[in-house]
Amino acid sequence: MQPYIPAEKQLPELTIRSIVLGVALSVILAAANAYLGLFAGMTVSASIPAAVISMGIFRLLRSSSILENNIVQTAASAGEALAAGAIFTLPALVLMGVWQTFDYWEVLAIVLSGGLLGVLFTIPLRRMLIVEQQLVFPEGIATAEVLKVGERGGRSIRFLLRGAVVGAILKFVISGMKLLAEVVEFAATLFGKWFFYFGANVSPALLAVGFIVRLRIALLVFLGGVLSWWIVIPVLLLDAPTADVAVAYQLWSSQIRYLGVGAMLVGGVWSIWQLRRAMAQAVRRGIQTFRQMGQKMESVVRTELDTPLSWVLLGVGVLTIPIFVLYYFYLQQLPLTFAMTILLLIAGFLFSTVAGYMAGLVGSSNNPISGITIATVLTTALLLLLLGGTSGDSGAATAILVGAVVCTAAAIGGDNMQDLKAGYVLGATPWKQQIAQVVGVGAAAVVIAPVLNLLLVAYGFGEPTPAHPHPLAAPQAVLMSSVATGVFGANLPWNMIGWGVALGVAIILWDQWLQRRGSSWRIPVLAVAVGTYLPLELDMTIFLGGVLAAIVERSAKAQRGQWLQRGLLVASGLITGEALIGIILALPIAATGDPSVFQWLPIALPPWSGAIVLLAVAGWFYRSVKAAP
Repeated sequence: MQPYIPAEKQLPELTIRSIVLGVALSVILAAANAYLGLFAGMTVSASIPAAVISMGIFRLLRSSSILENNIVQTAASAGEALAAGAIFTLPALVLMGVWQTFDYWEVLAIVLSGGLLGVLFTIPLRRMLIVEQQLVFPEGIATAEVLKVGERGGRSIRFLLRGAVVGAILKFVISGMKLLAEVVEFAATLFGKWFFYFGANVSPALLAVGFIVRLRIALLVFLGGVLSWWIVIPVLLLDAPTADVAVAYQLWSSQIRYLGVGAMLVGGVWSIWQLRRAMAQAVRRGIQTFRQMGQKMESVVRTELDTPLSWVLLGVGVLTIPIFVLYYFYLQQLPLTFAMTILLLIAGFLFSTVAGYMAGLVGSSNNPISGITIATVLTTALLLLLLGGTSGDSGAATAILVGAVVCTAAAIGGDNMQDLKAGYVLGATPWKQQIAQVVGVGAAAVVIAPVLNLLLVAYGFGEPTPAHPHPLAAPQAVLMSSVATGVFGANLPWNMIGWGVALGVAIILWDQWLQRRGSSWRIPVLAVAVGTYLPLELDMTIFLGGVLAAIVERSAKAQRGQWLQRGLLVASGLITGEALIGIILALPIAATGDPSVFQWLPIALPPWSGAIVLLAVAGWFYRSVKAAP
């Protein structure tokens, strides 16, 4: 494959302005994705919106190169990925009561170490996965194509801005002014005993998430919710003295979500098994590269210049020190601390490889990070319990901390491989992109703790409380907390986890049968598992977004894919606008302690009006991508 920019051609790439803009976007997108992940339990790749914003800003400066824009999106998307790793795990420590707030230096040490390890672990994998195996990396390819269009004078940023404005306005109306209910819901008892619940969250961001992951994934997520809310919960409530929404949610929280835990455990193990040969090849390739590291840099073409492996090994060694110190602080035992640090390095490299390979197959947004992390937390907790010598609180906290570093490393690993694929297509210099990834991780790491504290004070996490009646669900963190404490408290609902394992095995067998038949329809187990532990109102709106994507995709066939590209940008704008307004609203709420500080009008629209608004946003979305720029 010939790169877009030939190796012998030199263009501005790692410039001061590209680094400055990349740092700024890394911070903004990290904050936005932190909110989205805590709210919806899902995150999306930020490479394309970052590339579009970069092109729009650099166009005002009259001159820029496509490789500069690629550096910007590389640094910016690292911030988004780092936030995903952090919010899936660290809030669990607050939910467990180990932390009251997010300590700045502890959070910085965790996310910075994990993020940088993710960068370093994937450097030896670049040539094998991108050049030799030629994996697809769909989001990397899409990012490269967007940058090519932008260089030819595209005006795509308008679609992103439109989405951002709509998302921001609706978020302010719903969460700020409280004119509109956040959830449209209905519950009834059918046929005398059968409990039925319907709910849909009035969130443009969730609609956008469904559009980005497309109908197949959105449908599978929804089917997971259907399994939990329309089958298992009604069956368990048949003999209950009362069956209402509150009772159903309590049952879902304490029991049903563990179906997802079991299914995700199976999905994580299955992912590793599928990639066993690829990971062995990666290790062999890394050893071979190490032996050849004395080769002169001048003898390697520009587009194949990676960061020297000696630097990689030195970086891994240095990053091990703060991790070891942090784990010792909680465990207070050198042998256990040493064992956990070794476990972290093995799991970090293993799962970064899995995440990088899976990103090449299905993209960063569909990567099995949740399954990987839950498998890590459960394995670590069981190992600590087996080794003994630690209390439940410190053991559970250490399991979460190991999972946090592994999760951030895996999230960054998958994202980095997408960016390096975009660079490979464009003809970028790999080591310069890897420097940009390090810069992006560092920029995002310094703001993660303040953003999490702000969201905690303003909205709360997990279960509703009088102070926070509509908290951010933080579904992954709630599960991590339940798994870690459940192992040491011997109160995990193992029966539900076992049924989840059986569900996961059944889905994998079904998926393998479809593969043998050559079917284009596949069933990734983790998509169904995610749906089982998300509230139904989130599953429903994500599914509606997937239906919208299918409508646009069918109409776009005659438009040479232009509508899909526009739709992706509008969806990214909806997510960014809603998430940023959510963070901006959090500032005065946290300062005053009043969640109704923007409730200026003493009225509220009827609850059913949210359904009309959601459908209106979907209609506007379709018309926007259909209209000429």
